[in-house]
Amino acid sequence: MKSIVIVTIKEWNIKNYFELKAKYEKEFRFFLVTSVEELTYEAIEKIKPKYIFFPHWSWIIPKTIYEKYECVVFHMTDLPFGRGGSPLQNLIVNEIYDTKISAIRVNNELDSGDIYLKEDLNIAIGSAEEIFINASNITFQKIIPQFLKKDLKATPQEGDVTIFKRRKPFQSNLLELDNLTINRVYDFIRMLDAEGYPKAFIPLNSLKIEFSEVHKKGDKVIGRFEVIENE
Repeated sequence: MKSIVIVTIKEWNIKNYFELKAKYEKEFRFFLVTSVEELTYEAIEKIKPKYIFFPHWSWIIPKTIYEKYECVVFHMTDLPFGRGGSPLQNLIVNEIYDTKISAIRVNNELDSGDIYLKEDLNIAIGSAEEIFINASNITFQKIIPQFLKKDLKATPQEGDVTIFKRRKPFQSNLLELDNLTINRVYDFIRMLDAEGYPKAFIPLNSLKIEFSEVHKKGDKVIGRFEVIENE
């Protein structure tokens, strides 16, 4: 029986992992890695997996692992467009709402690996966390099962390369947003509303106002705010 490893820290991916395991456990052995410390060559060598999948993983994958085993990452752009960091935020801030989840083989250059397949993803509505959950569902319910059912071959990326820069926490300042409109403010707040991301904020001397749980109601943006100490 062949083995499959899933490497992730996000709770929505872990939930989907157990559902995937329940569905295919008669055909594959499944292993879950939830920390950087667990991802070692020695641990993977004991499992000898057919695939190692990395949904929503932001850490360096050891070369010793990806050179020996088939490692697959998932990137939220239509590669080679949008290589690099903060893909969701860079897409939304540029008002690009129809994108892809690209399943690519890991190599020594960020987001440049050969592509196995792509699936459509719309990010026009919802918080960042809601979009990540939707992307996780697509990854586990539509993309990974294709690897389990077929012998997929990856092909080199084609087209012009566009690079996204990873966003910094100071870029979450709403006062720095250009071309202010209701839609732009709505997009800006929701694209940062997920666990582990610096929420949209307005500085207020030694304090700051953070915004979340936003939705549009007519010509208004309505949501939640919190006043906290400015770090």
